[in-house]
Amino acid sequence: MTKKIDTALKDLTHALEKHAQIVGLKPIPLKKAGRAAAELRSAATAYATIVEQKTGQTNPFIDFLDAATIESLTKEREFIAARKAAEAKAEAKAQAKAEAKDSKAGSEA
Repeated sequence: MTKKIDTALKDLTHALEKHAQIVGLKPIPLKKAGRAAAELRSAATAYATIVEQKTGQTNPFIDFLDAATIESLTKEREFIAARKAAEAKAEAKAQAKAEAKDSKAGSEA
């Protein structure tokens, strides 16, 4: 990793830890939590910007898939799982049939 990415990562980690500490308090101090959240957003933006400049990768902190794409991918995953299950069931049935045929042939001999 480059020095800029390392520094941005350290800043992001520090901001995240600080935010977690503050929101873990009871009662939560709202002003401190707000400042910590702003620092966290700033650190995340800085990290994402540096990574994008260095690698060309999009911001890892945003959902770049729309709801329709996510739904389509979910349906496709379910279809693939159902097809694999059906293939496994058919294979098990064929294997059981072959074993039954073999045991029948063995008992006749």
